Amino acid sequence: MRLAKFAAILAVVTLGSVTLVACGEDSTAGTDAVAVGGTFQFHSPGGQTEIFYDEAERENLADISGESLMDETQEINLADFEGQVVILNAWGQWCAPCRSESDDLQTIHEELQAAGDGETPGGTVLGINVRDYSRDIAQDFVTDNGISYPSIYDPPFMTAAQLGGVPASVIPTTIVLDKHHRPAAVFLREVTSQDVLDVALPLLDEA
Repeated sequence: MRLAKFAAILAVVTLGSVTLVACGEDSTAGTDAVAVGGTFQFHSPGGQTEIFYDEAERENLADISGESLMDETQEINLADFEGQVVILNAWGQWCAPCRSESDDLQTIHEELQAAGDGETPGGTVLGINVRDYSRDIAQDFVTDNGISYPSIYDPPFMTAAQLGGVPASVIPTTIVLDKHHRPAAVFLREVTSQDVLDVALPLLDEA
């Protein structure tokens, strides 16, 4: 079944309007934006800001890794979360929607952590901190807001290419990965905890 036939798109707007809900927009994504990163190819038909992928349509994502925002001696790899649902969130403390959704993402993280089997968490939020060239300011934001999920420090957003070419200028961007780390949903806008958990929690029951 093609994407347009099964995806329940709750908010379909052109990315020319993304400035209403995001801190940046991609000048080419208002049409059918297609870009390649790893195996997964991001495709936003008609400039949709919510895209959902049926299990049969999901493709592998390139491994993502980078320096930890909070500890520059530590490297974070997507592979560190093997078998877990992962919520990738590209954010910056300079971005008002990112600041607004940070408490929702913390809630998502806590619910996914608690959904595990007692030994292995059910999932995690993994942030990608972009365009914060002052590391201290980004670290202060994390500390002041009680954010416990990890973030990769990536000011130039080089990982955008590994995210299937998701528009690097649309911040925040949230990608829900299943337990095999294949994209199940992409949100090119600010999210709520309910938005993400409605997608993420059923993924925990998949084989």
